[in-house]
Amino acid sequence: TMDLMDNYTVYFGHVLSNSFYPVLQRAIGVGSAFEGWSPREQDVVYRVLIPMTPPRGHSFHLELDSAEQRHVRNFRVLVKLECTCTREQQAENMLCFLHHPAEELRRNQDPSLLDTLCTGSYLDVQKTARWFYQLVRAVWPALPQSHNWHLVLLPSTRSCQFKVTNTRESFRIEMVFGVRRGDSDIFVSSQPGYAGTPSTLWLETYDVAEMKFFKHIARHAPPDSLHLRCLQLFSRLQLGFGFSTYTMKTIVMHLLNTVPGSRWRRRYFLRRLGDINVNLRRCLEEKCLKHFIIGNKRLPLEISLPLDIASAEPPNLFHHLAWYPVAHSQAMSEYRDL
Repeated sequence: TMDLMDNYTVYFGHVLSNSFYPVLQRAIGVGSAFEGWSPREQDVVYRVLIPMTPPRGHSFHLELDSAEQRHVRNFRVLVKLECTCTREQQAENMLCFLHHPAEELRRNQDPSLLDTLCTGSYLDVQKTARWFYQLVRAVWPALPQSHNWHLVLLPSTRSCQFKVTNTRESFRIEMVFGVRRGDSDIFVSSQPGYAGTPSTLWLETYDVAEMKFFKHIARHAPPDSLHLRCLQLFSRLQLGFGFSTYTMKTIVMHLLNTVPGSRWRRRYFLRRLGDINVNLRRCLEEKCLKHFIIGNKRLPLEISLPLDIASAEPPNLFHHLAWYPVAHSQAMSEYRDL
């Protein structure tokens, strides 16, 4: 997957070098497949995040959406035109979008990002997804993988999903795209939101920070550490119940941050499974499971957070259990079955 993404990145760079579309950076593998614990190995989705930076003559500005829907933080990506009336950019034969007449711009230069992938002044997720699909389809024949693999594009409105198959294997890949918050490991991304998410809303995602946490644990874990097997087992067990894989992942991340690596060795396997079980029950009884990244003061130093994330009060992922007694009763009943 990463070889394919690296090849795509090179060709994206060639195709877009003189355009006013977003500049695409190297893909970052995120999610359970790249963290090493996919609950169902037979239908893994390899998710990659493609960071985007503004093209020449443009800048991105993240605006927090004040609606605060469903305990998630949404942003809009405001696109502004920047003055390019400098000798360096004039040498590139680029006209300034701000200071050249509209007629001259229309005649002699490609349209700005505002005229292609934006709705109003805001970057549009669905327009960006359609653009990605066109890029992926157009570039595919030039890639070395196209000689032995077959590309099948899959429907999606907020990401670019496709399958590559040959006579023996099949891989499903999802490309989400996003804008980095400053120099941190937090992005706003095109990942699917709640039903009816407006196309100009980008969801804050902690996928990169979480992936870096698992890499940190892997570097310091003993060779026979079974922390990923513990997570994989519990994630597989709860399939068909109401607990999300993200719930299990959050509980295990909290444990990995408090239980020393030496205590995840093979001989402690049943004890650690017991810890996960006990913590799940406690969180359900207390109707509280704190977000792992937001407001966590014990993260490894290599994980960089924006100040507002580092200092925030961790959201409660079980807030719905506190608000709805029926949901809490059902969750306790499903826990007993599990």
